[in-house]
Amino acid sequence: MTFCAPKLRSHITQLTQLLDYCNSNCYVMWDVRGKAPMKRNSRLSLALHTLGHMAGDPERVQTSADIAEHAGTNPVVVRRVLGKLRKAGLLTSEKGHAGGWRLARAPGQITLADVYLALDESLVATGEAEAIPACSVEHILQRKVASVLKDVEQSLVERLSATTIAEVRESNDMNAG
Repeated sequence: MTFCAPKLRSHITQLTQLLDYCNSNCYVMWDVRGKAPMKRNSRLSLALHTLGHMAGDPERVQTSADIAEHAGTNPVVVRRVLGKLRKAGLLTSEKGHAGGWRLARAPGQITLADVYLALDESLVATGEAEAIPACSVEHILQRKVASVLKDVEQSLVERLSATTIAEVRESNDMNAG
């Protein structure tokens, strides 16, 4: 028991914190080291920021250089993110001198979940599965924590599905006015 006690304490603490999170619907989680398991995803931020601006003039073609300048990042980073959005059917691209990017759907038909899922990167830090631990209690706790994190991820996608880019844009327009 002494061999697995530190890991066991760690897993119990994490599980308790996750359950507290789920019960309180708080959106900030802290792990045992004081770090947030909810990772900030700069690609998601960039994608949402870009689509929010594109929603203001959906027919306008925008270059990755213009988007990068506005977002304060490198055009290569922008092209990688926008390429994933294009692959998911959220954007179209046009080549050539007058080429660039534009929305493939109306802003009201693009949910935040569409964008999140297009990037194929989880915000919930589930960690890599380790080898099956020798301690049966630790094994059970790992499975339980993984199950809770899966539920958190599913809830996140459901919540993101309830909001469209158009709604975010409208909310911003009302706050600006």
